Amino acid sequence: MLVLGCEVPEELLYDVENNIWYRENDDGSITVGMSAVAAAMAGQLVAFTPKRVGRTVKPGKSCATVESGKWVGPARLAPGGEVVEVNEALSATPTIANDDPYGEGWMVRLQIPDWAAYKGQLTTGAAVGPAYEAKMAADEFEGCAA
Repeated sequence: MLVLGCEVPEELLYDVENNIWYRENDDGSITVGMSAVAAAMAGQLVAFTPKRVGRTVKPGKSCATVESGKWVGPARLAPGGEVVEVNEALSATPTIANDDPYGEGWMVRLQIPDWAAYKGQLTTGAAVGPAYEAKMAADEFEGCAA
């Protein structure tokens, strides 16, 4: 699905407020990344600093710091969990998140103890479009093609 020129795959789970997506993996871990909306709003990324493997991220706290030429900020997670893998390629080449936010640009993989409880709070499927349109309007962001 495209929302104001931004790719937003319907098969992922989204924390729209924090511009974070989640993907369930076969091994029970959860892959986390920033949305195309977040990457476009931030601009060209220049640094990605994740929490280390083995660290526990509390609910509502950051799993990484993301930096562009015009913005530095946390990648906040709704659920808490243990970092089980970090994307070293993204640390080495942060622009991967601008070019491929839903593929090679993932940030971390987590083990989330209460995943089922948090999963129900995330936005999925066709509901993602209207949710992102409202967020982009509130943030006065004209879209990825702008």
